[in-house]
Amino acid sequence: MAATGDVNLGLIRNFWRTVLKQKDAHVTQRILSISGLRGIVGDGIDPAYLADFACAVGTLFEGGRVVLARDGRSTGAALKHAVLAGLTATGCQVLDAGIASTPTCGVLIQELGARGGVQITASHNPIEWNGLKPFSSAGSVFDEILGGRLLAILNQRAFQLRDWRFLGGCEHIADPIGPHLQRVLLLIDLPAIRRRKARVVLDCNHGAGSVLGAPLLEALGCDVHILGNIPDGRFEHPPEPLAINLTDVCDVVRQQTADVGFAQDPDADRLAIVDETGRYIGEELTLALCADYILARTPGPVVVNGSTSRTTADIAARYGCRFVRSAVGEANVVARMRAEGAIVGGEGNGGLIEPKVGYVRDSFAAMAYVLAGLAESDRPLSAWVDSLPKYTIVKDKLVCDQSRVVAACQALKTQFCGAEVTEGDGLRLDWADRWVQVRSSNTEPILRVIAEAPDEASARSLCAEAMDRVRQAVF
Repeated sequence: MAATGDVNLGLIRNFWRTVLKQKDAHVTQRILSISGLRGIVGDGIDPAYLADFACAVGTLFEGGRVVLARDGRSTGAALKHAVLAGLTATGCQVLDAGIASTPTCGVLIQELGARGGVQITASHNPIEWNGLKPFSSAGSVFDEILGGRLLAILNQRAFQLRDWRFLGGCEHIADPIGPHLQRVLLLIDLPAIRRRKARVVLDCNHGAGSVLGAPLLEALGCDVHILGNIPDGRFEHPPEPLAINLTDVCDVVRQQTADVGFAQDPDADRLAIVDETGRYIGEELTLALCADYILARTPGPVVVNGSTSRTTADIAARYGCRFVRSAVGEANVVARMRAEGAIVGGEGNGGLIEPKVGYVRDSFAAMAYVLAGLAESDRPLSAWVDSLPKYTIVKDKLVCDQSRVVAACQALKTQFCGAEVTEGDGLRLDWADRWVQVRSSNTEPILRVIAEAPDEASARSLCAEAMDRVRQAVF
């Protein structure tokens, strides 16, 4: 490792002067939970609060070694220095990964034997957002116990600050992507994929995905066409990899006569897929395709969250595997995966969790499995997708104060009869061939309504009916 280089302090100071002026003109708002911190830079995310959060993390880790990484957002460099101040003030030795994906941060914690880590990211949120995501020594997001301890330290400002003799320092990690790359390559039959020589379009959208994405696909012998390969946070389309945001990517897949298109979110823990015809396959089937490949070769328990498509449940049943649903949230999925000894798990937002790589959502492992599936079959991706159980999932949302969530759930429960009721994470109602859920988002100040049915018309009708009932209850 080499010592951290000089930074342009003048630019950093000017940035934060602008942020603090903006802060004075807004009502401060931020989303703080056991999973970390998110907010709008200049309106909830400011250097003083970031330093406090980092002091709480450093206090929790008792001044140990901490991996620090960031996605490509333009505000990330400035936020990083506030976080460095808090971590080193509590005696932490910071291992700086620079711009790296969220799953890479998790792998590095394990590889380097760190006490934990911090990823600077706002995931799929718009460009004005940023935040901090803490990791445990296991390289996974905080569970309820660790998160509760962190929030207690932060709220009580019980920071263990060191005097000048025992301040921490910072070192660059010489090869941030190497360990993650090697773990992914060990998942699959590398020679078979190389022989396939798949043509791939990879949309990094100027996020952290390009740092490992291009080397991985090249190592897999792919002919790669990359979009947004410079991780500078200048998104060419809204950062969440939804169908409405990826129309240009679908066009490029067709133009390039590619076998597959992959689209990552800014911190590269989520993956959406486009087939060779330019059809948006989406995020929901990312986990389903990976599960289909994995379970056919190594059956075992599967864990997904309560908002994930039934397709994965049907695939687990096809291979005679135990299927379990957890509450929504990566930490909840990981905790249940560990308890069940799950061989694979994840979330329907394109978030595969592969324990062999780490207990973090990982777009790179997902890409490797999809390419492995294509290499071991003569079918194009479209035929593989069409062979899976078919459902249509529809998602909607509305801005809603969290205090109204209980009323929304009760209204939905009253509206629909004859369903299996699951409460605790909002409300989920299941029928024989469809379901609907209403819950508060963990990462945004919104209420989510999700419905799934065998065909699009039925799913949209169910979601629209639920949305109407929820609006009546909360407004």
